[in-house]
Order: sequence, then C-alpha cells, then structure tokens
Amino acid sequence: MLFLKNIKLESLQDLKNAMQTAIMLEHSTIPPYLTAVFTLVNTGNDEISSLIGSVVKEEMLHLSIACNILNAIGGTPVLNQPGFIPTYPGNLPGTVESTLVVPISKFSKELIKDVFMVIEEPEHPIDIPVLFAQEAEAPLTIGMFYQRVKDLIDLLEAEANILNRTIFTGDPAKQMTNERWFPLKELFPILDKQSAFDGIDLIVDQGEGTSTDPFIAPGETTGEDDTTDPAHYYRFEEIYNGKRLVKDPSQAVGYSYSGAAIPCDLSKIPNMTDNPKMADYPVDTIAYKNSKFFNFTYTNLLNSLHDTFNGEPEKINEAMGLMYSLRLYAGKLLASEDPSNPGHVAGPSYEYVTNDNLSAPEKQQLAADRKVPA
Repeated sequence: MLFLKNIKLESLQDLKNAMQTAIMLEHSTIPPYLTAVFTLVNTGNDEISSLIGSVVKEEMLHLSIACNILNAIGGTPVLNQPGFIPTYPGNLPGTVESTLVVPISKFSKELIKDVFMVIEEPEHPIDIPVLFAQEAEAPLTIGMFYQRVKDLIDLLEAEANILNRTIFTGDPAKQMTNERWFPLKELFPILDKQSAFDGIDLIVDQGEGTSTDPFIAPGETTGEDDTTDPAHYYRFEEIYNGKRLVKDPSQAVGYSYSGAAIPCDLSKIPNMTDNPKMADYPVDTIAYKNSKFFNFTYTNLLNSLHDTFNGEPEKINEAMGLMYSLRLYAGKLLASEDPSNPGHVAGPSYEYVTNDNLSAPEKQQLAADRKVPA
C-alpha cells in the first residue's frame, strides 16, 4: 500500500497545495506504467498491453480532474518545471520515504505485483508498520488523502457560504473538457462543491474500487461495458493471476479470478536496462540521440499539459498527440543496444530536455521524425 505524508489541510492555500501534490502524484504513475506498455509492443501480449494502457488513460483523466479542481478554487496548476518530474527509481511525490521505490522497468509480473499493485492497493484497516514510528501522525493512503481534501472543501465552502461567498472562484474558461479523449460523464467542468466531489469520487473509484466491489461504478469507466472493467488494482491483479476477475456467487466475497485466461509470453519482451538515464549513454551513440529525442518530446508534452490547464484547454489535443508520439522514440530506444550494458537494450528515462538543449541538426532530425506516423 502506498502511503502519503500527513500534510497540513486547514486553509484554502493548503487545499491548493494539496491539489498540486495530487496532480504530481497522478502524473508520476504514468512513466512507469507507460514504459511497461512500450516493452509489450509487438510481443504478442496485446491483452496485457491493453489493460495497462487503459490504466494510463485513466491516470491522465485523474490528472485532468485534479487540475480542473485546482483551477476551480482559484489555483494555478504547474506541470512544466523540472521538479515536476519524479526521479526514478524513487518515491512518488507526496509519499512517505521508504514506503515504495518506483522504478522504470520492462514489463514483468514482479513489477505488476511489487510496484503497480502496491501503488493502486485499496484502503483497508491496517496496523502501521514500525517504519512509521518517527512520523508525528500516521501517514495517509491515497483514499484517505482524497477524503481529507473533500472534508476541507466542505468546511471552507460552508464558511464561505455564510458570507454569501464561495471558494469556487476560478475562471470557468480554464476548465478542460474534451469528448474526443474523455466522455463528459468522466471529465466535466468543476464549478462547485458537488462537481468537485464527483470528480474526486471518480478518481478513487477507478483506482481502488470500493470496500465491497472491485468493479468501477456504472458510468465511471472508459470501457464499453461497466461490468467488465475492474478498478486499477484489480486490473493489475488480473494480469498477475493470468485470469479475468468475474462475479462468483460460490465464493464468500462474491468474486474470483476464474474468468478467461490472460495470455502472458515473456520471451519476446526486450531486455531493457532498469532505470535508464540519458547520461548513461555516450553522446555519439544512437541510444543517446534517441533518449534525448524521447525526453524532449516528453518535456513538450508537459509544456502542452501546462498550457492546457492554464487557459488554453484546446491544447489537450497537442498534448495527447505528443503522448502517442512518445511511442516512436520508445520503440527506437528499445531497438537500440545499451552501449553501457551489454546484452541489454536502452529505454526511456523521462528527463527534462528543452529546445535550448538541442543542436541545429537535432532540431532538423526531430522535424523530419514528426512527419513519420508515430
């Protein structure tokens, strides 16, 4: 289970800070999940790739909802600074140190169980381990964090209403909705307390399910059939168990992993070096060039997202296009030998690279690459 630091949540500024942390946390899961998808391309593991890819899309949705909430309460989402990008391997933003170190690694069932399922694990009553003894207060699970956010929204809005005011003073024009990418039932304008609560409930339900139902509530799924779309944790557990989750009246909990098999063939997955860094590759190698191009594209993606949630909501189309184009350079990296690690291939590192870091020939190569379908 992933634990968050027990942050101060008392004022409107605290609420804004918490939502920026939520934005960073929702984003931070995308690089590890996306890398697993990249390493599954053309390996015959299409069903697994689709399952993880569906989680990536919903994490983008969750990031968007968090940005909309921050805009709604008069805050300013920040997504295009170097510090916004986590260090991999490392702890995710806002989390308690040593609870979980998240790597950038190729797909494996161990990665699913030991990392992805831990990130998405639902909230259950637990005894806090000894390693938290130094904490002034017990840490928060993600579900507990979002509940505290709701509690503070409720309190602050009630106080504002007494004075005939509201905390939802943000510019409605900054609310991002785009049905090309997300149905309006999932990504809707956050304009008041109820819509903020609806957005938070969707984030938690898609990630954790409920204490009694592992499936996403009807109307809160990107899939076509609500009944076959488990919450993130259970989707990852399907992959680990190799079986679909189904309703099962013969079991006390009402469910079992006894549905259709989920094939898993590890033989064709590229042997990517764990936690690659651009600096690991000599500057005159193909791996270095493609790593730099990948990171430049990734940085442009963050810039586009930043613009999207700061008054230019139409830029989500550019952002999503760049996300898809990352596949081009990820594919090139995974087809390149790691010059520093014989027997392994290079991989994406998710680092901050701006236009100023590119030479004129590199800019020309990028322009040429953009004409090639990702």
